[in-house]
Amino acid sequence: MIEQEVEIPTPDGNADGWFIRPDAEGALPGVIFLTDIGGIRAANLEMAARIAAEGFSVLVPNVFYRTRRPPIWDHDFRTGGDRSAAWMAEIRGPLTPEAQERDGGALVDFLAGHGFVSRGPMGVAGYCFTGGMALRIAAARPERVGAAASFHGVRLWSDDPASPHRLLPRILARLYFGHAVEDRAMPEESVRGLEQALEAWGGKYESETYEGAFHSWTVPDSPIYNKAAADRAFEKVTGLFAAALG
Repeated sequence: MIEQEVEIPTPDGNADGWFIRPDAEGALPGVIFLTDIGGIRAANLEMAARIAAEGFSVLVPNVFYRTRRPPIWDHDFRTGGDRSAAWMAEIRGPLTPEAQERDGGALVDFLAGHGFVSRGPMGVAGYCFTGGMALRIAAARPERVGAAASFHGVRLWSDDPASPHRLLPRILARLYFGHAVEDRAMPEESVRGLEQALEAWGGKYESETYEGAFHSWTVPDSPIYNKAAADRAFEKVTGLFAAALG
């Protein structure tokens, strides 16, 4: 496996990140792996490398580049309290819906500029905070993004005019949503609202709630990591990419 640090030009400055791909000749489908609120660290680089091993060139951008380079946090971001809330507000603040779309277009263009990335459709996967960003990237470059997945994504459906579900008419990609149980950031009524919007959209999608899997179940360093459910999520995302990007 080849792992290299990269600098990604965007309209708002250079984002740092990692490229992870098999050590093999030939171009492979490009995938953008978006980290959770914890940012780039060993746990999600491990997840990205596992996807890459299935035959993909994976880009892991630091979505919080406007604020910090990894490590994004100087304390355990799951502890809660005023310190964590202030820190979270600081790193999320610059990532407006408009900024996410600008970044998304830049990430797709960066991938497309490499010879080891095939010219066909690309995929994107978002976790937690970046579940909605995955949809924004699919909307930013609908002609290039063929598949997008969200795992325990937050606030994907709401009354907010900027809610990610409102982007569906602009999206051509095949979509997958894996929801957590008892998720305050995506409760059952929001899941139902999203699924109604998806049905009205009319594109190819799958949306399901993972029984017994709580928010952030996919990430190996999470206190509530659920290996069986995480393995199933891995099979879902790699299956989605194999079907839509091949």
